Amino acid sequence: MTVSDARLPVLHVETTPIPGPVDDLAELAALVDSRDPLLWQRRGDGLAGIGEILRLEFHGPGRFADAAAAWRTIVTQATVVDPLGVPGSGLLAFGAFAFSALSAQSSVLIVPELIVGKRDGQCWVTRVGVGAAATAAAPAELPAARPFGPEYSVTLRPGSLDPQGYVRLVTEAIARINRHEVGKVVLARDLVGQLPPDADLRRVLRVLAAGYPDCWTYAVDGLVGSSPETLIRAHHGDLSARVLAGTISRGPDPAADQAAAVALATSEKDNDEHEFAVQSLLATLRPHATHVAADEVPFTLKLPNLWHLATDIEGTLSDGSTSLDLIAALHPTAAVAGTPTDVALDLIDELEPFDRGRYAGPVGWVDAAGDGEWAIALRCAQIDSTGTITAYAGCGIVAESQPEQELAESRMKFRPMVDALL
Repeated sequence: MTVSDARLPVLHVETTPIPGPVDDLAELAALVDSRDPLLWQRRGDGLAGIGEILRLEFHGPGRFADAAAAWRTIVTQATVVDPLGVPGSGLLAFGAFAFSALSAQSSVLIVPELIVGKRDGQCWVTRVGVGAAATAAAPAELPAARPFGPEYSVTLRPGSLDPQGYVRLVTEAIARINRHEVGKVVLARDLVGQLPPDADLRRVLRVLAAGYPDCWTYAVDGLVGSSPETLIRAHHGDLSARVLAGTISRGPDPAADQAAAVALATSEKDNDEHEFAVQSLLATLRPHATHVAADEVPFTLKLPNLWHLATDIEGTLSDGSTSLDLIAALHPTAAVAGTPTDVALDLIDELEPFDRGRYAGPVGWVDAAGDGEWAIALRCAQIDSTGTITAYAGCGIVAESQPEQELAESRMKFRPMVDALL
C-alpha cells in the first residue's frame, strides 16, 4: 500500500513481552524475504521487522512533510496495546529518505506485520494487523528463525565515478572554495556490484553488526549499512545527536594508532570541517529545543578502521515536533552536504554524476508518540530489484583538502561494505 491510496488502513497493534533471549536480531530480520530485511540494531539491542503490512512512499521536496502527515493519520486511527512503553515497543515504522528532493529514489515508511524488539535485556513481540481483531488470535512468542542462505561474495568496482574522476571532482571543488563560492562541500563516489540470485542479506548485516557494534546497523527497503552518525534521537522530550566530521585511518600498532588520533585532534583542517557541521546542526535544532548543549571540544571516536572527530549534542524538545519533523528540519546537515547548504547542494547536483538515492539521507524508525531514532545513512549500499548493489562514500572538502588524501579517505569509508561482502 502506498501513500497514494485513497484510504489509509486502521491498524490494530499489540505488544507482548517475551522471556527471550533474542541472541541475533539480524537472523530474524528477513524471515519472509532474505533479500529484503528490516533491521535497526546497535550493541545487540534494536528491532527486527518481519513482513510488511503497510508501505508509504514519498517523493520530492515535500517528502518529509507528507510522511509526517500520513504518519499522524495512521497513529490517530490505530488501536495500540503496549504495556511496555519502552523505545521501540508499540506501533512503529521503519523509514529511509532520499538525500535530495530531486532524487528518483522513493522515500519510505514501512510498518511490518511483526516486530521483535530487544532493549536493556527486555524483549518483546509486536504484532500489527488491519482491523480491530486482527491480532487477537496470534501467539505471543518468538518466531522460528530461518536458516541462513549459502555463503557468497561480491566484488565492488567503480560505478559512475572512477578514482581519477573523483580526484578531478575534488580538485574542482577546491577551486570553487578558493573562489569563495562555497565554504565546504561533501562529494561522494560510488562502487557497484551484483548480488547472486539467492543472496541472503542477513549475512551482510551480521558481519556489519559484529564488526561495528557501536554503529547503527540498519536495513530498510534494500538500504543496508552501519552508520556511526546519529542524526536525532527523541524520547519523551529528550533529544540527542552525534556529529561526525574529520577522519583519519587507524594506525597499524598502538603507538601509530595513538599518533593518528592526536594528529586528527590537532588538525586545523579537520577541526574547521567539524566546526562547520556542529554549528550548522546547533543553529537548526535551537528553534525546536531548549537547553541545547554541545561538547566544548570534539572528542576522537574510535571505530575498527577509522578515527573520527565527534561532538555529542543534547537538548529538550520545546515545540512538540515529532522525530519526522526534526529530521525534516535537520536534513541535510553540513556533515553530508556542506556550507552554505543551498550552495553546497547545487554544487553536488552539478558535480556528482549520479543520484545519491538514500545515501546520506535519514534512516531509522518512528513510533506512535512521534519519538524515534534516526541515523544518517552512511557506510551503506542500496540494492535494487535486479540485485545490483551500489555502495557510497563521501568526504567533506574544504580549502585545505588534498585530492589524493580525500580519495584515500573515501576508500577507508568503503571498507565496512566492501569487507562485509567478501
